[in-house]
Amino acid sequence: MTRPTALWLPATILLSSFCAGCTSLESQYDANLRAAFGAQPAAPSAPLAEADLAHLPAPVQRYVRRSGAVGRPRVQNVRFEFEARMFNKPGAGAIPATSVQHNFFARPTRLFLMKARMFGLPVRVLHAYAEEEATMRVRIASLVDKVDLAGEELAIGETVTVLNDMCLFAPGALVDPRLGWEQLDERTVKVSFQNGRRRVAAVLHFNERDELVNFVSDDRAALLDDGTLRRYRWSTPVEDYREFEGRRVATRGAAIYAYPEGDFTYGTFVLKSIAYDVPAPPQR
Repeated sequence: MTRPTALWLPATILLSSFCAGCTSLESQYDANLRAAFGAQPAAPSAPLAEADLAHLPAPVQRYVRRSGAVGRPRVQNVRFEFEARMFNKPGAGAIPATSVQHNFFARPTRLFLMKARMFGLPVRVLHAYAEEEATMRVRIASLVDKVDLAGEELAIGETVTVLNDMCLFAPGALVDPRLGWEQLDERTVKVSFQNGRRRVAAVLHFNERDELVNFVSDDRAALLDDGTLRRYRWSTPVEDYREFEGRRVATRGAAIYAYPEGDFTYGTFVLKSIAYDVPAPPQR
């Protein structure tokens, strides 16, 4: 069997049409971000009301209330930064990394840029998801594209990641009509997300403090040594809830694939900052 590797070395090229002539993944990220703000500018929005939660399963209602989202404007976009430790394969040493990410919710969009060093060389990882499509690119030393992916399986996997971001970092967005719900027991709920022609699902696990503590999906593929993508169970356990701008979110987590030979934690993350409904950045 082809050995699975970490999908953190991804390349996201989707909005490349907006980036002709970009000389780095950072400049491509900036161009994609300007395009996203142009398509979805932040504007005044009505506050989330208690009545908006009525259709949600009880554990999700309690989670959204605990998050501080009720009474605050409905989230339109979010920007966050992480410090991370990434692993290319089981038993490998940790690779320190930092990342910045923007998500937009009306027309689901996710832009992610990670910076790291491997063998003394700078590595950049860019994911882009918009208009229901995804791309993923990894560049070494600003010269060589180690990974350059697009296609149906990647788009499905990135749709799962968008759902994960909504659940973990924008609980108020869980009233979105594109989400479907099934309560499994007092602390476990299945959620589905329909974005265009693609539908993905996950199981959410809550603790006795009404905190979301794990997100588990069978719809997100891992990258194999031969460059193909294959689905394995993907989970993101989280902990250490803290308050940012009056909103309560988890600040520590991990990303894990359940490979046949055993679970592989390919990344651990610490949330350093998060901001909601941010304005478009100034032109550089």
